[in-house]
Amino acid sequence: MKKTCVITGGSSGIGQAIMSLFIDNGYSVYNLDINDSHEGVYLHCDITNHKSVQQHITNIAQKGPIDVLITSAGVHFSANIENTSEQDLQRVFDINVKGVYSAVQAVLPSMKENNSGAIIILASDQALVAKPNSFAYNLSKAALASLAKTTALDYAKYNIRANALCPGTIETPLYHKAIEHYCRASGSNIDQVHESEAQLQPLGRLGQPLEVAHYALFLASDNASFITGSTPVIDGGYTTG
Repeated sequence: MKKTCVITGGSSGIGQAIMSLFIDNGYSVYNLDINDSHEGVYLHCDITNHKSVQQHITNIAQKGPIDVLITSAGVHFSANIENTSEQDLQRVFDINVKGVYSAVQAVLPSMKENNSGAIIILASDQALVAKPNSFAYNLSKAALASLAKTTALDYAKYNIRANALCPGTIETPLYHKAIEHYCRASGSNIDQVHESEAQLQPLGRLGQPLEVAHYALFLASDNASFITGSTPVIDGGYTTG
């Protein structure tokens, strides 16, 4: 019998790479996203709509146990605290934190009933270290690390594992959008910015979505059955400094 994986934000970037890899490895994957996907079972869902997230996941659970939840939907925002409006902060937290809260809360009854489950929250290296002009994003990713840890403790008795996977600088559409925004605002040369970003990583390059996907597949597997409440990093060595 195929295992079932629910993913949020599976239509692009890291989420898309994860969804493709899980499908290739025999999972039935349901993708909750505002943009259509050409793989898995696509369910149109605004992750900031608590009731919509809960209803979609409840409907999936009625078909059978949910084995894996992966939360990948997210938004980036560049600004320091003075230049972050209340509305900016609310938007980042609605997507990056509240959306994860809604999905995790909704999936737990199915996992408890099955006495098994793996929850993989896509956080960031910014859950562990600070970066400049990243107040709201940094704050939201640190919150996700906490969410994974508390969930891991509260639900270990049900054999439910929760981990916050922390990618560093990964070459995704979100990354390219952030760089383009920075270059427009600063007048910097985009090729030079890409090169400097690569050189900030001890391995001298950006990470790729498929590399993160393989880590997520491992965390979902029985090979990771003793890993919970952790914040594993995949960042080319960036946070070691």
